[in-house]
Amino acid sequence: MDRAQLAEFLRVRRAALRPDDVGLRLGARRRTAGLRREEVAALANMSVDYYARLEQQRTSQPSEQMVASIARALRLSLEERDHLFRLAGHDVPRRHATSDRVSPGLMRVLDRLDDTPSMVATDLGEVLVQNRLAVALFGDQRGFVGSARSMLYRWFTDATARQRYPRDDHDHESRVLVAHLRSVLARRGNDAQVTALVGALIADSEEFAGLWRQHEVAVRRSDHKRIVHPEVGLMELECQSLVAESQAQVLIVLTATPGTDSAERLQLLSMVEAQSRPTANQIPAELADGSPLIRG
Repeated sequence: MDRAQLAEFLRVRRAALRPDDVGLRLGARRRTAGLRREEVAALANMSVDYYARLEQQRTSQPSEQMVASIARALRLSLEERDHLFRLAGHDVPRRHATSDRVSPGLMRVLDRLDDTPSMVATDLGEVLVQNRLAVALFGDQRGFVGSARSMLYRWFTDATARQRYPRDDHDHESRVLVAHLRSVLARRGNDAQVTALVGALIADSEEFAGLWRQHEVAVRRSDHKRIVHPEVGLMELECQSLVAESQAQVLIVLTATPGTDSAERLQLLSMVEAQSRPTANQIPAELADGSPLIRG
């Protein structure tokens, strides 16, 4: 780990970003040329104190997960991300067609979607980044490992993955997910990731295996979803998907029809999330070592 070069690189990249580059408003009294430390820390889901100590060369080696979060927060290119990993003393992540690096185009759109639940996922259902309302609506979807990283796998193997969907909607969701995975397999062929996920699902879920044998194939860019939140109740939401040019990632946006009960409940969810969000003075002491505020 090169503490001096790491600190300098972070300061330079932070100063190069403008608030509107990451979806923040430019205040009238703003004096900082680039982003503030607390803004980068919030974007990276870590404590302000830990990020500040990174820039001041006063902390231990950050984890690979934390370095990846900082790279996303600073909107680094692949080359800049690799440089950041080297400065932090880690091996450079392997690049492949389905990289965990969020498409810059999708990220710019996500940055501007603060009033509606939105997230970016891979074509295999691995959530890469969520905005605050998506976390409030579904919980943090990024702290999983192995096959469980995929929302598709969890839907068929973990009963808790279905808790926020009415039971009457489970069959529909199952068929949509299987038809989607068939379309991914058709597009990517004998890709190792796809075949491994399909194999794991066939082995672990009789429901999936039965639906897979029906050979339904569909690409669904929009859908009507009913979500039951434990605090605000049932919401009927329109789900729209914006696919990256590579087709390996998708931006998922959920909206409610204006003037409906669902729109009011979505607004209430935003208020509940804002009230539960810790302030700078409420950050738990255990996060001072750099543990992310949002796991994953």
